[in-house]
Amino acid sequence: MAFTYFFRDLYTLELIIKHVVPHVAGRSKVRIWDAGCATGQEPYSLAIMFAENMGQFAFRNLRIDATDVDESNLFEKIISQGLYPEEDLKRIPGGLFRKYFRPSEKAGYFRIDSIVRSRVYYQRHNLLSLQPVGDGYSLVVCKNVLLHFQPEGRAEVLKMFHRALAPGGYLAMEQTQKLPRETAYLFEQVTDDAQLFRKVDVHSAGNTLKDSVGNDC
Repeated sequence: MAFTYFFRDLYTLELIIKHVVPHVAGRSKVRIWDAGCATGQEPYSLAIMFAENMGQFAFRNLRIDATDVDESNLFEKIISQGLYPEEDLKRIPGGLFRKYFRPSEKAGYFRIDSIVRSRVYYQRHNLLSLQPVGDGYSLVVCKNVLLHFQPEGRAEVLKMFHRALAPGGYLAMEQTQKLPRETAYLFEQVTDDAQLFRKVDVHSAGNTLKDSVGNDC
């Protein structure tokens, strides 16, 4: 089981909100893909952050596709119930914990608010199939997964993410994970101190380069 917890890498989460929320403002549908979601702490952290920053009505337009290769059905059960032990919730800022978590019928466990749960959809998915679970995503998040792949597979998965993103969409990766050289042209880094990238329109970039070369001749 992947190591994860609520609000892990808070700095990157805050950067996502800073860049993605203005990017999707006014849209009737906002799609996010959390690839390698484990037991749901990351997609639910994302959902809570967006709930806090999008506004009540805009948040209802959000859909987070949370995927993992898990074949035990454990991840799906945990995420669908949104039920977590109290010791897993200690890193959540107090105000957010009180706002979005309620004691459950199971002693020592808390359940995430139903509005937040309704925005997260789990499905089993193998990234190495190289088939995205959807398209038109405004954000793809992939942490603690790519480092387990061989370099060639890692590059192909990143190309798949590029295809799945909407124009100008964002990609967030683990802080220790760098873009392979062969995929660097697909994304531009948003900030030097986080692995947050924006999709590059390779067709427009190619045309710009050709125009520049032509003008120099």
